[in-house]
Order: sequence, then structure tokens, then C-alpha cells
Amino acid sequence: MDALLEVVSKGNDFLWSFLLILLLCGTGVYYTVRLKFIQVRKFGEGCRQVFGHIKLNGEKHEKGEMSPFQSIATAIAAQVGTGNLAGAATALIGGGPGAIFWMWISAFFGMATIYAEAVLAQTYKTEVNGEVTGGPVYYIKAAFKGTFGKVLAALFAVFIVLALGFMGNMVQSNSIGAAFVEVFHVFNLNIPPVAVGVVVAAFAAFIFLGGTKRLAAVVEKIVPIMAGVYIVGSVILIAMNFTQIPAAFKMIFVGAFDPQAILGAGAGIAVKEAIRFGVARGLFSNEAGMGSTPHAHARAKAESPHQQGLCAMISVFVDTFIILNLTVFSVLTTGAMSSGKDGTALTQAAFMEGFGTFGIVFVAVCLLFFAFSTILGWHFFGLINAKYLFGENAAKVYSFIVVICIIVGSALKLELVWSLADFFNGLMVIPNILALLALSGVVVKAAGKMK
Repeated sequence: MDALLEVVSKGNDFLWSFLLILLLCGTGVYYTVRLKFIQVRKFGEGCRQVFGHIKLNGEKHEKGEMSPFQSIATAIAAQVGTGNLAGAATALIGGGPGAIFWMWISAFFGMATIYAEAVLAQTYKTEVNGEVTGGPVYYIKAAFKGTFGKVLAALFAVFIVLALGFMGNMVQSNSIGAAFVEVFHVFNLNIPPVAVGVVVAAFAAFIFLGGTKRLAAVVEKIVPIMAGVYIVGSVILIAMNFTQIPAAFKMIFVGAFDPQAILGAGAGIAVKEAIRFGVARGLFSNEAGMGSTPHAHARAKAESPHQQGLCAMISVFVDTFIILNLTVFSVLTTGAMSSGKDGTALTQAAFMEGFGTFGIVFVAVCLLFFAFSTILGWHFFGLINAKYLFGENAAKVYSFIVVICIIVGSALKLELVWSLADFFNGLMVIPNILALLALSGVVVKAAGKMK
């Protein structure tokens, strides 16, 4: 395991030290300029599109389509997961509080990037075996004709199956298991995390078997409820420590450009680490530019590609600027960083400061719903690409492997699981970003039609 971790870490150093930061942030800046700061100009309209059409009654559509809200709920289900609780904590430890500033910057520009992804997903969606589908593999082939486009699309499909379907879902189950181990310790229960993984895998398998309709019906109910509960709990905790809010902002802004001033010279964290962890964990959380959420947006029965693009834009805002920030300020205002913990345990330590034992249980339950909904979303995204690569017959085999990954992931070391996820996430970004840049004219034209 240690040897594998070393190899993967070197790969991540190459990907995340320069290449992906340039690609992700550069593409976000490029689209922000070309779309004339659409994330600012159309923010209100995007909110109305998302929050004005919330329905929990299980709308049904033919050919595997979803209502715009169901598609947004599926996208947010994938986005709002471990990255918002455990990922925010690992960013704080790995890159210092300054990493959060760079997470904000990448998310702001990422709102323009994900708008482009949703527009292209709607524009190039198709029908396969009587079911509406779409995603990066289809717009990659539209961007690059011939053999090169087919190879690039196939590479993306392989990377996303590995990154989300397998490795990503291992991260989710790992964090669920870790959260409940903390709970078990409090109550002196000797239950291994793999037992939690087995239970989660069983429930996931039940929903996998129900297909797109069952997925849409579940996430449209889980997402608003889980987000609401966590928001209320976090706001109460931060309000209990409101006098520390200015100090938390100072830690973030000063730490972004001078980590040693906040953490001390012995911490060994430089601006480079703050940027790297901020962008990497931001991507893992909001997925802008990664090519995952377009699969959900392609299924939406939307009025126009532009309207779905605005919905996608708001999903990044909800994920990063609301839910992830609540975790960050919960940790910083309670002083939990001095606990010596990392990942889920750090977030639990923060809530324990305010709520005692209940705080540990609260985070574990919230994480269970957050991570479980992400497992559902990521299985769905990977499934589309497994079918693209190997046909309909690959569905059951793929789902079985995902279930095994959920069980295995719950028992692995935290650092190795996150490193593998970062590595494969990084690889799938490259073909997706190349297509986004090549098709920028299509996106700008779609936005221009709706002025």
C-alpha cells in the first residue's frame, strides 16, 4: 500500500502542481470573459430556474429523461458529498486555511465552465436503445472528428469509470465508515468500518437495480432534505462562535498568500500547496470542468441548453459557496484544527466542540446521506460510460464492481483512497477540457440567443 501511495502521489504532483490548475482555472477564466461574466449577470435567473421548480412528487418522463429539477438534484447529489465535509477538512490540513481562498476562486470561474458543460450536454444529447443519454463522450466526438475524437472519448469514458464509479465511490464509503467509527468509539462499540460499507453497498445495490427512474425519485427527495438539515446545524454552530468569524476570514485571506504567517514556519506549507489543495478539493467537491455532471444535465427535459446551463451554474454555488463554506467556518470558528485530526474526524471534532457527543453523531448521519447520494450519482455517471464502452450487457457487471468497491473502500487508508481519487479525477479532466475549448463557439452562440 505504501509503495502504491508513493507512485500515485508522484502522479498527482505532476498533474496538480501546474497542468490541471492551468487547464481548470484557465478554462474558467476564458469562459467567464467570453460569456461576459455570466455567473454574475445571470445569477438571479439561474436561482429562479432552480428554486422556482422544486418538486418532490417524483415526476416521471419517458425515455429515461428527467425534469430539470431532477437533473439538478442528481448533479448536486454527486457534487454535495464527501468533498463538502471530509474534503474541506483535508484541504484545510493539507493546504492550510488559505486553500479555501483558492477553492473560492476556482469555484467562481468554475461556474462559467459548468455552464458550458451543461449547454454542450444538452446540445449533443442523443438517444440510445430508446433512452435519452449524453455527456462528454458525445460532445468530445463532435469537437474532434475521426479517430482522434473516438480515442479521446474512449479515454474519457475509461477514466470516469475508474475515477467515479470505482475509486470515487471508495472515497465516499471510506468517509462514511470513518465517520461511524468515531461514533462507535464514543459508545464503546467494536464495529469495523467494513460492516458499515456492507450496509451502504446493500442499499446502493437496491437503487442501482431500479435504474434512472428510481435514482431520480430518490435524489429529488434526499438532496433538499439533507442539505437543509446540515445548513441548519452548521449555522447554529457558527452562530455559537460568531466572535471568531473575523479571525476565520483573516486566516483564509492571509493564508492564501502567506501560509507561514497563519500556521507558523514549522508547518511546511507554501502558497503552492494552498493553491493545489484548494483547486483539487474544489474540483472534487463541485466537479466543474471534470465532465461528470453533464451526464445528468443531458437527461433534463429543458426549455433550452442555456436554461440548463444556468441551473448547472447554481449547483456549483450551492455546493461550494454555501455547503462547503459551512464546514470550513465550523472548523475554523471552533478551533478544531488544533485537534490533530483530519478528514471526517476533523469535521466531527468541530461539531463536538459545540454539541458534544451529538455533534459526532450529527456529522456521521449527514455524511451518510451526502456520501450515499454521491454514490448514486457517480454510479449513474460511470454506468453511462460503461455502456458506451461495452454496450448494455456491461451494466450488471459494472454495478457489481461498484458494490464491491463500496465495501472495500470502507476499510482502506484515508490518504491512499484520496490520492487515487485525485489522480483519476485529474486524468478525466484533460479530454473534457479540450472539448470545452474546441466547442466554445457553440456555447457562446447558445448564450447569445437568450439575451
